[in-house]
Amino acid sequence: MRDGGYRGPVIDAHHHLWALADRRYPWLRPDVLVPHRYGDYSAIKRDYGVDDLLRDAQGQHLVATVSMEAEWDPDDPVGETVALGQVAATTGVPGAMAAQARLDAEDVVDVLTAQASSPSVRSIRQKPGGPARLADVGSGRTLMGEPRWRAGYALLADHGLHFELQTPWWNLHEAAELATDHPETLIVVNHGGVLLDHRRETFDGWRAAVSAVADRPNVVVKASGLCTEADGWDPVVNREVLMTLVDVFGADRVMFGSNFPVDGLFTTYAAMLDGLRSILGVLSEQEQRAVFHDTADRVYRPTRIHEEFRT
Repeated sequence: MRDGGYRGPVIDAHHHLWALADRRYPWLRPDVLVPHRYGDYSAIKRDYGVDDLLRDAQGQHLVATVSMEAEWDPDDPVGETVALGQVAATTGVPGAMAAQARLDAEDVVDVLTAQASSPSVRSIRQKPGGPARLADVGSGRTLMGEPRWRAGYALLADHGLHFELQTPWWNLHEAAELATDHPETLIVVNHGGVLLDHRRETFDGWRAAVSAVADRPNVVVKASGLCTEADGWDPVVNREVLMTLVDVFGADRVMFGSNFPVDGLFTTYAAMLDGLRSILGVLSEQEQRAVFHDTADRVYRPTRIHEEFRT
């Protein structure tokens, strides 16, 4: 397909929903501004619900979505799941969820049991920390190398849960080790392996890192969160990024995620999808459908947006 892009059904495999009245998201409180790879994120300190997502995605043939945990109060990790489950029951959004759990916590067994009991939860995310700069690699490891955390990680398979990994690309060698040691658990690399800038030396290091982790068959990747503070959303800059992900993983292990409302700091939903369709228009129709729909459908098995809410 080379006519400007895919026009089939779309599954958004990575978005957020939040209501801020109960102040359960510490980083979104009015008086808080934490370090963020996108810089000042004050503009997203507002409610973002189903109506907002569907309004942003109007006309994009969105048929199902997957919500990502948004760092809800870690003392009540199941609370967000319950709240979103109530929303999903009436709208079909989200059709599946990635929930929160601290895999090194004392209550990890109870939390995973509770999360897995939700009919919508497919995976767990916990950002593993570790070296926050390339210069710090070698001076410490992420949680992926900690025995207690790994013991919690081993429990994911018992519940049929995937693991959502968000970490800068220079930590992906630990993810490759984790995937090898736990082949029964699928790792979903968030945000394309978090490429923080587009300098050539950065890109070359990132490509080597994602290529290595892509060698493990139990790893897939999201084409999501590809903005940078310096470049925002730029289809020209991101063309090489997207085509690299497809090249090293194969289209059937790549999936679209909007990361809205966060990436809405830089672009509209329509402009993002138009850019992705343009970039991926050189692929076959089957490959494009994999990225925009089939991979996410296979990995998350999301229920569909209720007909009356379809965009």
